[in-house]
Amino acid sequence: MKKFLVLLLSIALLGSGGFLLWSRTPILAAGHAPVDFTIRPGSGVRSAAGQIASAGVPVQPLLLELLARVTGKSERIKAGSYEIEGGTTPERLVEQLVRGEFAQHALTVIEGWTFAQMRQAINQHKSLGHDTASLSDAELMARISPGASPGFKGPEGLFFPDTYLFGKGASDLLVYRQAHAMMIKRLNEAWERRASGLPYKTPYEALVMASIVEKETGVHADRELVAAVFVNRLRIGMRLQTDPTVIYGIGPQFDGNLRKRDLQADTPYNTYTRKGLPPTPIALPGAASLRAALNPAQTDVLYFVARGNGSSHFSNNLDDHNRAVNKYQRGGK
Repeated sequence: MKKFLVLLLSIALLGSGGFLLWSRTPILAAGHAPVDFTIRPGSGVRSAAGQIASAGVPVQPLLLELLARVTGKSERIKAGSYEIEGGTTPERLVEQLVRGEFAQHALTVIEGWTFAQMRQAINQHKSLGHDTASLSDAELMARISPGASPGFKGPEGLFFPDTYLFGKGASDLLVYRQAHAMMIKRLNEAWERRASGLPYKTPYEALVMASIVEKETGVHADRELVAAVFVNRLRIGMRLQTDPTVIYGIGPQFDGNLRKRDLQADTPYNTYTRKGLPPTPIALPGAASLRAALNPAQTDVLYFVARGNGSSHFSNNLDDHNRAVNKYQRGGK
């Protein structure tokens, strides 16, 4: 009986112009905190209106249903997670439902993160559905990319650092798949634009190099030179001798202090004891590092040392390098 009376009142309001006024009056005052709600798949307009009200949106569901019906939009409402902000009117709310303007949440994958750090960030994100938290890395990769290239040796490096958007409650697999697809796309694009004569047999080897460049410098202007140092060393069979690979090989046990014994302890990632590239990437490289690895500076530099301000000094012979080390790291002149 109550619903029938509300419906009669709605029709009366519609005829008097009051309904139009209601449809254009904010549901929440401007500046009000957003309210989240979810429309379940398969919901009709009446059920959807009830779900919105039950989520705490202060709107009369029968009036909202009537608005959707009289505007011819009742059959076009889309299921999903939404967010209503202060100042939103019933008219605008119905438009959101029809357009499927879902609430967008974001997760940013940082350049230079390891895959373990990416997994931790995804597992801790409160707006994601955690469908993969109990999976091993191998099981996860099988879900992300069942046809992944056999040349890939595990997940490290295979995800592109960027900001990824998703609806509340979306499966974490969505983020993994987007990041993986983007890395493969960016890597293949960079490979197609690579300089000639590089010492890489496959795009994967270039990805390994890009990860080293990513960890060796955060200075954009130095990336191509850092890449040139390592490319030149590969060409002449010189060991890469890069600390980040050694640190990666130590793993979670690394305490932040790289010691002489660490540089002497042989692991597959110790580029002081082994020639060539390490077996896998050591981090998630960004676009700039991919470009640098595949288009290094055209120079004969073989050494670099940190200046102490974030940038590096580059040398093409050991004597000059030793003088630079003395100047920038030992306080000499």
